[in-house]
Amino acid sequence: MLSRTADNLYWLSRYVERAEFVARILDAAHRLASLPTSYGGGETNEWASALASAGDAEAFKAHYDTVNSHTVCDFLAFSPKNPSSIRTCIETARENARSVRTALTTEMWDAINGAWLELRSYEGRDLTRDEFSRFLDWVKGISLTFDGSAYRTMLRNDAYWFTRLGTAIERADNTARILDVKYQILLPASEKVGGSLDYFQWTTILREVSAFNAYHWVYRESIKPLLVADLLILNRQMPRSFANCYAMLVEHLDLIADAYGRRGPSQRLASNMLARLEGEDIDRIFTAGLHEFVTAFIAENNRVGQAIAEQYLV
Repeated sequence: MLSRTADNLYWLSRYVERAEFVARILDAAHRLASLPTSYGGGETNEWASALASAGDAEAFKAHYDTVNSHTVCDFLAFSPKNPSSIRTCIETARENARSVRTALTTEMWDAINGAWLELRSYEGRDLTRDEFSRFLDWVKGISLTFDGSAYRTMLRNDAYWFTRLGTAIERADNTARILDVKYQILLPASEKVGGSLDYFQWTTILREVSAFNAYHWVYRESIKPLLVADLLILNRQMPRSFANCYAMLVEHLDLIADAYGRRGPSQRLASNMLARLEGEDIDRIFTAGLHEFVTAFIAENNRVGQAIAEQYLV
């Protein structure tokens, strides 16, 4: 496979996954903003946390002076000036898909091209709260449709493996950012850990990554930060956990290495990270510092992504 083709497939999957992630953090911000004042809803910083989760806080400041629901939703959902907005992600994903049209199945192309066409119907519209919620659900549905079509219709060859790499790298980064922002930013200093607002925020985070029911199936306990972190970091049953994302990375990097007859830094780095995650304990992570652990993970995940790019995509 040409490196250019592999690059387009890899980034196509990353941008589809990123669009869904931005939709999920906006949905979570709306949930948190709807809290009654008695729960701290009037004093929380959910819109700033949405920007931090998306990694767009600095870029936002260049275009807006005030952080509120209108400016953040516009910047994260529709702004062409934001390279990670939902609009930009879908447009860029469609451009990548068009470049490798012959490597995609009809179902995959229809999913992303149909999304790009329908996106135009939202341009220039002043959406109500209910309309915006339906828009976010639509974006999440695009990812499910695209991912499902890839899983159900692609040959299990290098084209499929590169789409899986893009999904896994992006998903690991997204989960890490969600977890770190909740732990570091979201809870106001005036609120106590373990209070009603803290509980609601952790519940919202679980819903944000479609893990609320999974949490109760696995732990059969009330929401506890330690166990939420355990689910999202170390539990390989959880599709969005660090451990599961790296199991996916190692599996598909090994398949690529076997097919091409050569291993390299990306296989080594991904295998090392998976081994570290399998040897970790959530109590030890909390004792050493969750923020420090997640920050180090994000940096290492970026290194793995860079290694994949240098080894296969350039």
